[in-house]
Amino acid sequence: MTDPNQPSDPADGVPPQQPGGVPPQQPYSNVPPQQPYSQPAGAPQQPYPAQAAPLDPAQDKQWASFAHLGGILWILPSLIIWLVFKDRGRLTDQEAKEALNWQITWIIAWVASQIIGIIIGSFTYGIGYLLFGLLIPWALYIVNLVFSILGFVRVNSGGTYRYPVNFRFIK
Repeated sequence: MTDPNQPSDPADGVPPQQPGGVPPQQPYSNVPPQQPYSQPAGAPQQPYPAQAAPLDPAQDKQWASFAHLGGILWILPSLIIWLVFKDRGRLTDQEAKEALNWQITWIIAWVASQIIGIIIGSFTYGIGYLLFGLLIPWALYIVNLVFSILGFVRVNSGGTYRYPVNFRFIK
């Protein structure tokens, strides 16, 4: 029997132990290191990534209607849908742009009502803020909710929707 404290003989086929009990790292065989993310030799070089496939008519109608319905949750859903799908479907581009313009218009009206409410409220001991800072923003939100649902229903049934009051910031 061999003593575990003595170094092993290289002829035994067991590598010698280092002080921490870990054998020294052995190099791999003659395999050359490979570059990560490299293309195989002879493959055509692609300077730009492949473009996403266009939406079929059902998907185009679906995303266009979701752009309007997303207005319930504020500006982000309309913005994301327009940025992601504007080049993939004509209807989605048109309707998401319309919904996004409405959201921008609605936000401007909401901020203006808050500013007017603060200014008038400072002169009228809070009564003006109650009207312009609380009631009108709620009314604006209800209008946004109704218009967003109307746009969703109209586009989902196969038509298009134009908001009655809308500044077209994005052409």
